[in-house]
Amino acid sequence: MTRKLHLNAFLMGVGHHEAAWRHPRTEPARLTDVRHYQELARIAERGTLDSVFLADGLALQGHVAHNALGGLEPLTLLAALAAVTDHVGLIATVSTTYNEPFHVARKFASLDHISGGRAGWNIVTSAGEAEARNFGLERPAHAARYARAEEFLDVVLKLWDSWEDDAVVRDRVAGRYADTGKIHAIEHEGEHFAVRGPLNASRPPQGHPLLVQAGSSEDGKDFAARYAEAVFTAQQTFEEGREFYADLKRRVAARGRRPEEVLVLPGISPIIGSTEREALLLEKELEELIVPAYGLAQLGQLTGIELTEDDLDRELPDVPVETEGAQSRRKLVVDLARRERLTVRRLLARLAGGRGHRVVAGTPEQIADQIQEWFEGGAADGFNVMPPILPHGLSDFVDHVVPELRARGLFRHAYEGRTLRENYGLPRPASRYANDLVAAG
Repeated sequence: MTRKLHLNAFLMGVGHHEAAWRHPRTEPARLTDVRHYQELARIAERGTLDSVFLADGLALQGHVAHNALGGLEPLTLLAALAAVTDHVGLIATVSTTYNEPFHVARKFASLDHISGGRAGWNIVTSAGEAEARNFGLERPAHAARYARAEEFLDVVLKLWDSWEDDAVVRDRVAGRYADTGKIHAIEHEGEHFAVRGPLNASRPPQGHPLLVQAGSSEDGKDFAARYAEAVFTAQQTFEEGREFYADLKRRVAARGRRPEEVLVLPGISPIIGSTEREALLLEKELEELIVPAYGLAQLGQLTGIELTEDDLDRELPDVPVETEGAQSRRKLVVDLARRERLTVRRLLARLAGGRGHRVVAGTPEQIADQIQEWFEGGAADGFNVMPPILPHGLSDFVDHVVPELRARGLFRHAYEGRTLRENYGLPRPASRYANDLVAAG
């Protein structure tokens, strides 16, 4: 079977570029308008993209004075997107640090039922101090967050499996709705959680909603190797992409899993023009709309050092290596600054488009060339597409880059499956209770 590219549309407000809201082709008033996101989901489905993805955080990130912030809670929003689409997958970020497993299991099971098997969970461990303060807590150490996340996910998986696939019988004549012998208390007792179960929702259509992970630290890669089925990651160069890809696939195999069943999707922010000059002009327009104070604050938060406008035309000062925050993103940004000897001003411009993800400006053919190189060169199984402005950037990708990828035999012309797992080419996990029965037999 020919290997096919996978594409996810990462939807963020009116665009991923931090100055998108100032561009004349966007409408920042639509940030909290459900019709805006429904339009984006329909565009993604028109392009037969595998999925759409909504990120999330549990605090107001950045300075709202200079950026369009304060969008909608993703699981609520995805339920509304499910109502106007039929095929595209629906992935949301939910943190394991400030939630409880029962809540998360129930919400994703509900979304999977509502969408007919199209739900996916991007699993994160909240790294920000502002998030901790919103819950009256101290930010947990990096290793502690991942230890909690592992037990959290184990509990969620048990809850999704607490109803066997055929537990609901709906026998009207006998007056028997469910076979209670196929609904199981999980009786979980662990370091972080005590959960009796079962879930008060039947098993999701996919068995387990798709499990996505986005951390690239050592702990993050180990976590992904154990649990993830798709990995959203950020690499700036092809060589870095190949190194990450090979490392993660080795870790997956060491866990006794099949490497081809964990998809690696680096982020790419494509700035598209009918000519290269047109694409570079759009890139320049967006760069000129950057508010330096916003970028300095964001960069300071990431690096842990205080930066002012006096630093703009100097190279990035020394940055502490150790952090309890987002370790892999700090390393990526510092490596980028050092490798290209960027001033802080130039670094802010590079980060404005994708916050550390790769930004590529060019024609549809040039964008497709980059995607094909990474896909065929062992650096990616697909891409997390991050349009700089929305909806136009997504429309341009669907209408011009996708046909080019199809013409090269890299991407589908129609959806092959009904569920998100089927379109990602991933198996539906069997219930652990079904496995127990097979073993006992």
